[in-house]
Amino acid sequence: MTTALLTSPVTIPSALGSFEAYVATVHQIPVLSVEDEQALARRLRDDGDLEAAKALVVSHLRFVVHVARGYQGYGLGIGDLVQEGNIGLMKAVKRFDPDQGVRLVSFAVHWIRAEIHEFILKNWRIVKVATTKAQRKLFFNLRKSKKRLGWMNDAEVSAVAKDLNVSKREVLEMESRLSGRDIGFDAPAGEDDDHAPPAPIAYLEQADADPAALFERENHEEKQLDALGEGLDRLDARSRAILERRFLGEAKATLQELAAEYGVSAERVRQIEAHALKKLRGLLLA
Repeated sequence: MTTALLTSPVTIPSALGSFEAYVATVHQIPVLSVEDEQALARRLRDDGDLEAAKALVVSHLRFVVHVARGYQGYGLGIGDLVQEGNIGLMKAVKRFDPDQGVRLVSFAVHWIRAEIHEFILKNWRIVKVATTKAQRKLFFNLRKSKKRLGWMNDAEVSAVAKDLNVSKREVLEMESRLSGRDIGFDAPAGEDDDHAPPAPIAYLEQADADPAALFERENHEEKQLDALGEGLDRLDARSRAILERRFLGEAKATLQELAAEYGVSAERVRQIEAHALKKLRGLLLA
């Protein structure tokens, strides 16, 4: 039995810093026997023994390194991947039930990979490449399925779609995301500023986003509203009521409805409306 892990306080090493030194350290930690693992797991479950939890974690750090090495092709630091995997290992230890008849390493692999997957998806690109559960599965499986660099041909797309039980369109869309890269919004896309293609800000600029133009437009609209209110106040009650019923209300009244209400012809209502609009137009253009 690995008595030191069972009885002594345990220190968890850090994967940040010298990764080679970390790997050497965790590989010096003895692997637990079935009996030791069961004893530690029961101490944690029954007594809340944190030292037992640490011992379980430390004895499986080498396994996290092994899993994390499989994700080195995503351009992220191996030390960061290991740290995230260690978080998954800790979650697994907390939930491990020694009476289920499985080893901790078999139970923990799901949690370790889940944390690493989440870290990769958050940090692989500035813009997320996969948000739904189906997209995440396709993202990782497509990375494994691509046999070479460059775009896949139609036969390869069809094969991947069949293997992963998704449509060809979904495969092509995810391949496009995988093949893309982050570009600075307001900086040249290449190292050579003279020959680099224009940055996105050059062709994605919003024409009405200029603060001065925005202020001028809002100021103009405010003045127009003030002039409209002043013009309505200068109209007689009937003319104002007709304009409000015809243009400013939620339910627009017809000339016939207003004619019946005021006891005049529809043509007379139209004349009153036209005269009131002419007066308002003169105030707004002044």
